[in-house]
Amino acid sequence: MDPQLPPDPDTPDPGRAPHAQSLEQRAAHGDTRGIALFCHGGTVASLDPPREQALSLVRMRAFEQFVHRATADRGIATGLLRYRVAGWNGEAADAYQDVRWAIERLRDEHGTDVPIVLVGHSMGGRAVLRAGGERSVTAVCALAPWTPPGEPVMHLRGQTVAILHGLGDRWVPPRLSADFAVRARRAGARVARFTIAGGHSMIRRSSRWHAFARDVVLAGTGLAPMRADVAEALRQPSPEGLSVPL
Repeated sequence: MDPQLPPDPDTPDPGRAPHAQSLEQRAAHGDTRGIALFCHGGTVASLDPPREQALSLVRMRAFEQFVHRATADRGIATGLLRYRVAGWNGEAADAYQDVRWAIERLRDEHGTDVPIVLVGHSMGGRAVLRAGGERSVTAVCALAPWTPPGEPVMHLRGQTVAILHGLGDRWVPPRLSADFAVRARRAGARVARFTIAGGHSMIRRSSRWHAFARDVVLAGTGLAPMRADVAEALRQPSPEGLSVPL
């Protein structure tokens, strides 16, 4: 059974037709040498568009702004994806389809040789992991990702995946990302998984969450070496490299 993702009090009742997705972009300072695409959370089932003040969107916008401020001078452009609808919606996997749309748009605008790092939280974490095998994607950063049992992993073979999950997460149990990380490694992905005190909102120790995403983006785009703790976790065998305290 899927976990109950945090309800959005600003989201109306389901049943409306899907709206168009959109992409909020911030340019690099100078030539674009890499792109970070940020994907917010949502809910299990809803056909309503995410609201502007939805907490899931506000949280991810804070990540996008932090990473842009920290990396734009090094050539990183950022994009914040706005989904058509707030729900994953079963086999429709709407958030995943929107991430694919955003990747293709970024490739069209910046070229196929510019590396793209995907950063997603909760339902957005599931979406970016599902899209981790897309062309031009060079790393995935999944924050408290919602990864139900059976979530596909074979497409991540050879990909770099960094996961961070709060030990006190009551919305998306940490065991889900732990199980996913084990299966992804068996499939040939390069996975490092970290745990941190706090819950699903990423408010407690927020600076560590933000810095983790920034560092994965810089390393994933090839603009900096992978930070030492992530590099070490990638080298460690299971389970040591899949439950590292941050």
